[in-house]
Amino acid sequence: GNDSSNPYSNKNLSLTDMFEAVGGVASGRVTEQQLREMESVACPGCGACSGMFTANSMNCLTEVLGLGLPGNGTIPATTGRRIALAKHAGMQVMEMYNKGITARCMMTAENFKNGLAADMALGCSSNTMLHLPAIAHEAGITIDLHEVNEISNRTPNLCHLAPAGHTFMCELDDAGGVQAVLAELAKKNLINTSLMTVTGKTIAENIKGVKNRNPEILRPIENPFSDNGGIAILFGNLAPDGTVVKRSACAKELMKHTGPARVFNDESEAMEAVQKQQIKPGDVVVIRYEGPKGGPGMREMLAVTAALAGQGLDKQVALITDGRFSGATRGASLGHCSPEAAVGGPIALVKEGDKITLDINNYKITLEVSDEELAKRKAEWKAPEPKVKTGYLARYAKLVSSADKGAILE
Repeated sequence: GNDSSNPYSNKNLSLTDMFEAVGGVASGRVTEQQLREMESVACPGCGACSGMFTANSMNCLTEVLGLGLPGNGTIPATTGRRIALAKHAGMQVMEMYNKGITARCMMTAENFKNGLAADMALGCSSNTMLHLPAIAHEAGITIDLHEVNEISNRTPNLCHLAPAGHTFMCELDDAGGVQAVLAELAKKNLINTSLMTVTGKTIAENIKGVKNRNPEILRPIENPFSDNGGIAILFGNLAPDGTVVKRSACAKELMKHTGPARVFNDESEAMEAVQKQQIKPGDVVVIRYEGPKGGPGMREMLAVTAALAGQGLDKQVALITDGRFSGATRGASLGHCSPEAAVGGPIALVKEGDKITLDINNYKITLEVSDEELAKRKAEWKAPEPKVKTGYLARYAKLVSSADKGAILE
């Protein structure tokens, strides 16, 4: 509503804003009353959260891969169109059965390249860099993270949905949805439109006549938000197998940054330091032993990043972890650092105060410590006791691959 006493009444809010408001309460920027007011307007209905977070990212990519009907990625949960789509999906399953079209037809290397290109244009969640390689693995295809950077380098970012900006899924839907994004990418041959989809038609046939109805929400390819894509993978002596950042939601100030490492061996240690306001502008927060084996599993580090943002530090503090982030994370948050700490990856060897340099647009991350010193630390390193020693999680920790392969079970 337009109640003037509520400062948030004219502004759409998403999950990101709520987590940041919690950080704001801790640092006195937001009152308890404001937090309650925000809470009552932030998530107005059912369905996935309203931003380009992980669930919506994967739903949109399902449509790009050809595995979902047009509209699947963006039609709001409570609309009649969603009910109609569900009905059509059931009918289409029978159609595919009769024509012998299987899911595997849509799981080729070319389809995954399309998926990555759309990922860059949409500004999807960093978690797509776990899910896409894992899905590809099931189809016998390997996604190389170096190739992700090549695609990101040539694919413009066309959407600034939350957390990168204050626009939301329903607005992308109004603008024409995923099919309109594919139509923009097709103008510059950035996707292969000859591929089959579950409609029984090719992408080219599906996007024929599709219009971009809102060039503010979905930028035309001639006028992108940036010339390169939403995701970047940084490589270097701290992350030989890569670390993932949602570049499109990153503060300009942190695109190139050197700062002292503040080292924490789990998320709660880091959260405590943030709550006590012990993290200072310029710091590079390192949270380790939260990877697939170390976690075990990969918890989302959203609480920490949001609390930092709530203290106004999202443009001044970088964060690197072998765990993962929520799709709602913004700022220089680097996740999936591989190899992880639990297997003795370089992130396990960082000491408090070491300098770390990130250079996002050059895809580089450097721990400013000599190779000799790192070798010495590695020789002294001992694997910590596993956090879980019994049951299925202990089995999982033994079998799980590193994050750069999608944390698959080998």
